Amino acid sequence: MPENEKPIDGPEAAHEARPQIWAGSWLDYNNGTLHGQWIDAARDADEVWADIHTMLAASPTARRHGEIAEEWGIFDHDNFGPLHVGEQADIGYITAVARGIAEHGPAFAAWADLAGDDREQLDKFEDAFLGTYDSLTAYVDQLVDDLGYQDLIDEALPESIRPYVRINTEALAHDMRLSGDIHAEDATDDSTWIFDTRT
Repeated sequence: MPENEKPIDGPEAAHEARPQIWAGSWLDYNNGTLHGQWIDAARDADEVWADIHTMLAASPTARRHGEIAEEWGIFDHDNFGPLHVGEQADIGYITAVARGIAEHGPAFAAWADLAGDDREQLDKFEDAFLGTYDSLTAYVDQLVDDLGYQDLIDEALPESIRPYVRINTEALAHDMRLSGDIHAEDATDDSTWIFDTRT
């Protein structure tokens, strides 16, 4: 690449913690020039499209050869958690996910990865997200406590037996996971996001 044709804010550049895509021009890439920019994806799709068109209009290869830069791709992405963003991902979907991450945090990215391309399922995050726990077993411990199951057992048993009778929440958590009703996803801080997949 000639010295005077450096990429605009290359994929390795530093950026903020909002979900972003690095959109690049294929015309430039195919001619040995990395041209593109980081774009804040947590906005309306029309705004992201405007940034992509502005990036293409500034193509150094198009300017040099009198061509029109029309094709582009997502060369990189950041702050989308476990969700993979493909080169030709739908901008409407990407902006919906990015806005969800900006509003709800990285747990939304895990939900988007679980929901796949199902936009209707994506919109059910608030109903599906049960919270952040140390583990799935910790969630089940809390659930059993909230529902008062251990209290019911304690009330039904003599005091001498109570210390020896406990609900096996580890086994219950295992069965809930196997049933597919609950999904546990590792979070970024050694905790676990819990989702109700029956929504």
